[in-house]
Amino acid sequence: MTGTDPHVLLAVFVVALGVTALARRWAISAPLLLVVVGLAASFVPGVPVVPLDPDLVLFLVLPPLLYSAALQSSTLRLRENLRRISQLAVGLVVFTTAVVGLAAWLLVPELPLASALVLGAVVAPPDAVAAASIGRRLGLPRRIMTILEGESLLNDATALTLFRVLLAAALSTTIGTGTTILHGLEEFALAAVGGVLIGAVAGFVLHRVRLRLADEALESSVGLLVPFAIYLLAEELHTSGVLAVVIAGLYLGHKATEAGYATRLQEQAVWKALDTLLEALVFALIGLQLRVVVDGLGEDAARILLVSLALLGVTILARFVWVFPTIYLPRLVPRVRARSPALSWRGPFVISWAGMRGVVTLAAAFAVPAGGPAGPGMPGRDVVLFAAFVITVGTLLVQGLTLPTLIRRLQVRDKDTQRDVLDEAAVKQAAAEAALTRLDELADESTPGHVSEQLRTWAQHRANGAWERLGRSDDEIGEAPSVAFTRVRRAMLVAERETFVRFRDLGRIDEGVLREMLRELDYEEAMLDR
Repeated sequence: MTGTDPHVLLAVFVVALGVTALARRWAISAPLLLVVVGLAASFVPGVPVVPLDPDLVLFLVLPPLLYSAALQSSTLRLRENLRRISQLAVGLVVFTTAVVGLAAWLLVPELPLASALVLGAVVAPPDAVAAASIGRRLGLPRRIMTILEGESLLNDATALTLFRVLLAAALSTTIGTGTTILHGLEEFALAAVGGVLIGAVAGFVLHRVRLRLADEALESSVGLLVPFAIYLLAEELHTSGVLAVVIAGLYLGHKATEAGYATRLQEQAVWKALDTLLEALVFALIGLQLRVVVDGLGEDAARILLVSLALLGVTILARFVWVFPTIYLPRLVPRVRARSPALSWRGPFVISWAGMRGVVTLAAAFAVPAGGPAGPGMPGRDVVLFAAFVITVGTLLVQGLTLPTLIRRLQVRDKDTQRDVLDEAAVKQAAAEAALTRLDELADESTPGHVSEQLRTWAQHRANGAWERLGRSDDEIGEAPSVAFTRVRRAMLVAERETFVRFRDLGRIDEGVLREMLRELDYEEAMLDR
């Protein structure tokens, strides 16, 4: 936000985090509440205008959010659903760009076709942050969550590349020529291939470097710089910074098991806090843009509002038109139908409805040049900006507010929970047996018998915890032994902490000693709270 008063920016952060805290306390979607509060604040006299700086979003906000999401994603599950994800992240983005662009061109006669297609590219990529938060809370099936998250990881790369190509064409007024289309395809291929290669190489190198640092604080510090450095490198080489960041994040997340436990615990806490901060900021900024986009329309605001609402409907409908045929038409082939089980319409319907737009759409819209000493502006910029705002806010509120009810009514829930518990119990049992075998190998006459017995009991306790969750009802059977163990041990840890603090207050131990003791207890409680 170039030129924004730092006091105003700090106020936005504070209010956004406060709204996020209230949303979590009330068990509602924080992104949706932040947008509503931002919209309301735009009407309050005296509230300063906070213009959205596209450079800030595309460099300082988007890379860390994508990188963090990639770190937490399952590479194996993404690979299993790659065809479906590609259909949404590439095919649907191109389809939406064309459909919305043509609709805008027909509805706004003074808007050139090139500018209308730029609008299509701007509103093409959905943002799964809001949809994912709702889906996790309501227990959407794992495959649907994987598809939505995978789409959000990759569709920004497609949309931003299309946006660059179409914007250049709109500024040069050469859209529609064979040369322009060919150039666009070449740029798209270069961006995709280059981004993947840079991300893969950077991920491989950074993983090897971090394993040799042997210091969790230094490893986490390097990790914080990774998304910014990779994004900047890829963009400087005229490839897709988004793809490079995502590929590197997927690789490093897959290899996280080779890092130390302290690094994993610390990185999870750091990225979770950073995600919360950045998501609170961007959704608050979306709502605060109302005054900015309205001021640019002048007397034609009413007509453009109606056109924008029509384009909102086109955007929502385009996702349905793409999703259902790409899922069901291949099943007309007998071999495909025989290979895959019958599909209910409920899952595709939820995927189609979960198409909320986010901050990338507004950042791209604000990146359209307005014209001035630096160069010519794009014809119809104000229309593009306002329509992008209406579509972003409209999808967040219309689809976001109704998605929880839709999921409940259609009963699209994860039916694999019990199977997950069974799988967890089985693997914990196997791990316990491996641990006990290693204990037998290491135990000798120098190892006290009570130590071996204590270790044997602890290993079996970890294995029993998951088996106790299978097919049980606490109301009928009572408290499981593992639950009782966790409850009592947590109460014991509270007593230990209180004793350490009392000794510190009495001057019997140093503050540094207290911190080290508390750190040991914190790690144990983290293990209990796994």
